[in-house]
Amino acid sequence: MTFRTASDCALYVDFGEEINLVAHRQVAGMLHSLERQPFLGLRNLHPGYSSLLIVFDPLTVRHEDVERDVRGREGEGLSAVPRTVEIPVHYNGPDLPDVAALCGLTVREVVALHTAGDYLVYFVGFVPGFAYLGGLDKRLEVARLGSPRKRVAAGSVGIAGNQTGVYPIETPGGWRLIGRTETKMFDGRSLLEAGDHVRFVAVD
Repeated sequence: MTFRTASDCALYVDFGEEINLVAHRQVAGMLHSLERQPFLGLRNLHPGYSSLLIVFDPLTVRHEDVERDVRGREGEGLSAVPRTVEIPVHYNGPDLPDVAALCGLTVREVVALHTAGDYLVYFVGFVPGFAYLGGLDKRLEVARLGSPRKRVAAGSVGIAGNQTGVYPIETPGGWRLIGRTETKMFDGRSLLEAGDHVRFVAVD
């Protein structure tokens, strides 16, 4: 771990420069440890692919105190067995034919590859309930849209680069939409959390 002062009330903890399972487990382990047993003055936690931003009350605790606390938790893993959440998807997204063409696949092959994946929730961000899922098959990797849509409907399933995800609320977005789910991704709290696994299931 390396530490960097982010502001007068925030400490940035870096677990490495690469996006991989080792860094993810370190981030998720630290996140869950701090959520289970927060130190006095902890205000908020913002996980990333390989980092964790810790926001605290500077009148209660100092940067060096937070760093000392975090170092003392190093190596703590996730206490619970990861959940696997199945999400039913209607594969009828407006970008599905383009994705197939860009990848040199048929629409049926795109659906088969997307539903075959075991996706890991690296972190939740962008908007409440939006989970960044890693593990997309390399054959489905496509760039974001050149011009983002002004409105993407809640439940839209998209892919971009080596990631996939579900838009929890209506919002602008530039991912390529391949389907839609009726599963509520955010209802006061996020359906998915860092460390969860996701499987997509095709429905008629």
